[in-house]
Amino acid sequence: MANLGSSTIMLTGAGGALATAIAQELDDAGAQMVLVGRGDSLARAADRFPATEVLDLDLRDPASIEALRKVKVDTLIHTVGTYATQDAQKATEDDYDAMFDANMRTLFHAVQGVLPNMLRQKDGLIMGVSAGQAARLSGPKAALYTASKAAVASYVLSLHDELKGKGVRGMVLYPMGAIDTPGNRDAGMDWDSMIDPRGLAKSVAHALTRPDRAHITEIKVYPDT
Repeated sequence: MANLGSSTIMLTGAGGALATAIAQELDDAGAQMVLVGRGDSLARAADRFPATEVLDLDLRDPASIEALRKVKVDTLIHTVGTYATQDAQKATEDDYDAMFDANMRTLFHAVQGVLPNMLRQKDGLIMGVSAGQAARLSGPKAALYTASKAAVASYVLSLHDELKGKGVRGMVLYPMGAIDTPGNRDAGMDWDSMIDPRGLAKSVAHALTRPDRAHITEIKVYPDT
């Protein structure tokens, strides 16, 4: 088991399937956690996992930036996001806003919140969750989703290139298929073709423990089919 006892990690989307699996890995590795989420799912995560801070925030709201700046962390793992499909010609302005607000704006606000402290301490890691469609730059009936998740990857990797000389690094996780969640099962997806969130979480924990001169910038995890 990796040892993250010296790390303080902010985990957004706390209570979601992926975040819960990651939180379990972080807890097992001894990391200090700051849990960020909303409502009942956040409360369940806070009951299950010890945390130095529990923040109920809507990361779509710019006001969340100031709340995050009051918390000092050395790692941000951002799992907030949404998925939807629509025919390209039927996509609306509301569809666009909802997709980019959930997948990109939340990440932007989270980074703006944690980055000042990371730069002051000259140490930090920002991890965003993209998607297999974004890695392939193709997503039939999911153009907005694919574009928003590609933006996540480009943003994080650009941050890495800009800030690595100042001690702040970036990392992108690409689940190369649907994640096995209750919502995806309810939608009728075949669980045999989905990725176990525990496997994604173990990949994240492994990447977090690499030495500085062996930093991993991109992780692609495929379903075992």
